[in-house]
Amino acid sequence: MTTTGPTTSQNGPGEGPQGAGGLPGQQGAAPAAGRSFAGMFDAICTNIAGAVHGKADVIRLTVTCLVAGGHLLIEDVPGVGKTTIAKALARSVDGHFGRVQFTPDLLPSDVLGSSVWNQRNGAFEFRAGPVFHNLVLSDEINRASPKTQSALLEAMAEEQVTVDGTTYPLPRPFMVVATQNPLEHQGTFPLPESQLDRFLMRLSVGYPDRTAELALLVEEDHGDRLDRLRPVVSTEDVLAMAAAASRVYVAEALAAYLVDLADRSRRSATFSLGISPRAALGLLGAARVHAAADGRDYVTPDDVKHLARPVLAHRVVLAPESQLQGMTAEEAVSELLRTTPVPS
Repeated sequence: MTTTGPTTSQNGPGEGPQGAGGLPGQQGAAPAAGRSFAGMFDAICTNIAGAVHGKADVIRLTVTCLVAGGHLLIEDVPGVGKTTIAKALARSVDGHFGRVQFTPDLLPSDVLGSSVWNQRNGAFEFRAGPVFHNLVLSDEINRASPKTQSALLEAMAEEQVTVDGTTYPLPRPFMVVATQNPLEHQGTFPLPESQLDRFLMRLSVGYPDRTAELALLVEEDHGDRLDRLRPVVSTEDVLAMAAAASRVYVAEALAAYLVDLADRSRRSATFSLGISPRAALGLLGAARVHAAADGRDYVTPDDVKHLARPVLAHRVVLAPESQLQGMTAEEAVSELLRTTPVPS
C-alpha cells in the first residue's frame, strides 16, 4: 500500500476525501482470472511471512480479518512485531496506507481531518485525516484519551466519517489495525466495550520460538525485508474475495449453533456481558473466510471453534465471581464451546 503520514491532506468535499478518482473495484466482482480464493489468500500470507518469522497462525488470522471486512486489535508487550505485521499486511495489498501514532495529546481532528479556511475561495474546505485510507494503523491506540479513541467509532462501524455536519464515505476495503500494550503498562487508557466490540478480532503475537528468534538474530537483511515486500493482490482482489466468501454456504443448523452460543453466554453466570449480535455476525463472516481459504464452499463447526476465541474473547465481560476464580476470557469462551452442543 502507498504509505502516507498522519498529517496527510486530501481533496476537499467537492472532489471527495478519498482522493482523485476514488478507489476502483465493485463489491460482487469475481476473483482475478486464473487465481483462486485460496491461492490469493495464501499469497498474502506468504508475503507477510517474508517479514514476520514463526507466526503463521497470527498471519492467517490477520488476513482472515482483512477479507472478512473486520478490524484487528493486536495486543501484546512492546517489541514482539505488532507494528511489523500491520505494515507487512499494508505492503501486501496495492492500496493506500495511513498511520496514526496515538499519544495522550492527540485530537480527534488529527485522525479524522478538519475544515480549513481557504482564502482564495473564501470558504471552508475539508482536509481529510489519515483515516481516509484502505488500511489505517492506529499504533498504541490505548495511549490516547477516550475522546480521541471514540473518533474511530463511526468509521469502524459504518465506514464513514462525519465532520462539521457533513458525512464523508471511506474508501473500500477499509480496515483499522490497532496495536496496544497491556493495560498494566503505564500511561494507558482502557478501550471501552463499545469500541472493543467493533474489532472483529483481538490477537496476541507472543514471543517467537527458539528457531524463529535465532533466524531473526542471524539474518543480515532483517531491516530490509519489510521494505522489499511488494503487493501481491489489489484492492479489487480483496473486495472480490470478500464477495466470494459471503457466498459460502451456511447450514441452518450451524446458524442455530451460533445463536445457541450467544444465548448461553447471555444467560451464563460466568459472564456479566455476553456475546452481542455484532459478535455473532462477525464470527460467521470470519468462519466463511476460513472455509474459503481451506478450499471449501461450506462452513463447519470446526471453523467456528477455530475462530471463536480471537473473535469473542475481547467482547465478553466476565462476572466478578469468574474473575475472582482467576478465569480468563479465553478460558470462559473455551468452556462455552465445550458445553454447547454441536450440530451433527
